[in-house]
Amino acid sequence: MQMKKRLALSTVIALLTTSILAACSGKQADSGGTEGDAASPLEISIMSMYYTPEPPGPDNVIVKEIEKRTNTKLKITWVSPNSYADKVNVTLASGDIPDLMLVDDPFTAQVRTMVSQGAVWDLTPYIKDYPNLMKFPEDTWNNTKQADGKNYGIPRVRPLEGGGFIYLRKDWLDQLQLQVPQTTDELYTVLKAFVEQDPNGNGQKDTTGLAVFVDQQTMQWMSELQNSFTKTKGDWKIIDGKLVNVHLLPEMKEALAWFNRAYNEKLIPEDFAVLKNSQAKDLMKANRAGGAQDTVEAAWEPTEELRKTIPQADMLPLVSLNGYVNRDSGFFGMFVIPKTVPEDKMKRLLQFMDYGTSDEGSDLANYGLKDVHYTEQNGVKISTEQAKKDIVAQQAFGQIFSKYDKYLRAWRVGMPIDVFERNKKIIDERATRSVPDPSVGLNSDTNTQVGTELRKKIQDMKTKVIMGKAPISAWDEFANKLKNDPDMIKITNEINASYQQRLAAVN
Repeated sequence: MQMKKRLALSTVIALLTTSILAACSGKQADSGGTEGDAASPLEISIMSMYYTPEPPGPDNVIVKEIEKRTNTKLKITWVSPNSYADKVNVTLASGDIPDLMLVDDPFTAQVRTMVSQGAVWDLTPYIKDYPNLMKFPEDTWNNTKQADGKNYGIPRVRPLEGGGFIYLRKDWLDQLQLQVPQTTDELYTVLKAFVEQDPNGNGQKDTTGLAVFVDQQTMQWMSELQNSFTKTKGDWKIIDGKLVNVHLLPEMKEALAWFNRAYNEKLIPEDFAVLKNSQAKDLMKANRAGGAQDTVEAAWEPTEELRKTIPQADMLPLVSLNGYVNRDSGFFGMFVIPKTVPEDKMKRLLQFMDYGTSDEGSDLANYGLKDVHYTEQNGVKISTEQAKKDIVAQQAFGQIFSKYDKYLRAWRVGMPIDVFERNKKIIDERATRSVPDPSVGLNSDTNTQVGTELRKKIQDMKTKVIMGKAPISAWDEFANKLKNDPDMIKITNEINASYQQRLAAVN
């Protein structure tokens, strides 16, 4: 009976060339053959990014091991994230697209055009056959769908929970006998104490409450603190079934009034409008700031530095404020397969990526070989010096192969187990109340054309109000003009039309 089952399984694998069960059970994945020849390695060209000082070379130990286990021959074009968007544009325009190409933004005009022209594979009918890919959260697949409700790529999966939010000095809270704040009003009280009650104990009033900084991608500051007032992630909120821009809501005025008070009472840095993330971290590491905004695991970075001289130092990521915390999109780009790739090879590329999202494939890509590139302590993988030498990291091949890990943003190298376990509990609690960005993937041609300029005007006005260069009443006048601005009206109509189209496609 057991032999018959094995024969039947082998027949199915040979016919469909999609099963990854052998690879998942620790055996070599049968993804070999260029087209119809399962004995020879499958040649795969890939374009992806890397965050390590230098990219893995073709003879890299992990690249060679993955080739061995998947019976493939890989030709990888590694591109720095600093120039990746430009490289994507040039590659898409050339028409000479690799078998698997990471597009960091699935919703650019170029990608939408390629989809509408049928230049990339619609993977919707196929992905159900790949069990590891199907372990991605439903949000991840939904958020990478195009307007027609179909998936044209394999998401580079990321956690839904644990994204950027406020974290505070827990040891300062304890020292001043303060509770962890649950609301923005309670947060204000805490920050005021951080500034006025000498929590670093040097006898000087040299501390700030929150190290507010400018996000260099969005050009916004402390976005999640603002969102704690509007109780939605991003610039749009669903009200009565329609998307409304948050800058037209009274809650935005409340947020600006809060920031204006905080600025006047020096609870945030005077130069907040130009402060960078690295400078905010420096304030934290110098024992001069009570909190900042970052991902759950990133709060360990300043903690680790401070503990060299202050053993009790502790940065605590907050669960939520005003009952709100953000939920991320669950992806960071996706890998598209051009329609020039034959269907048979496309399926085997899916098989290759399915292996990459198995425990074996993902661990190999991100951590390498056990007892060579990592050791295991209390269930946690600790990288060795050899891992650095061999460029083994999530920032390297882990940008291509990675399974869904709910707790990816709970751990950093060097973190004590008690901090890791606390971070996991915080992520679990956030999952019970997190709010997503409802505008992910929605399209507005007008926003593509004038959105950047419009957002700059909004941000400039916010800064003026916060710094007192314009009275809070001036925001009412600005918001009223914004509501009647022809471009804003067009963007709102187009965003809502795209939203309704997506709802209809999904339902």
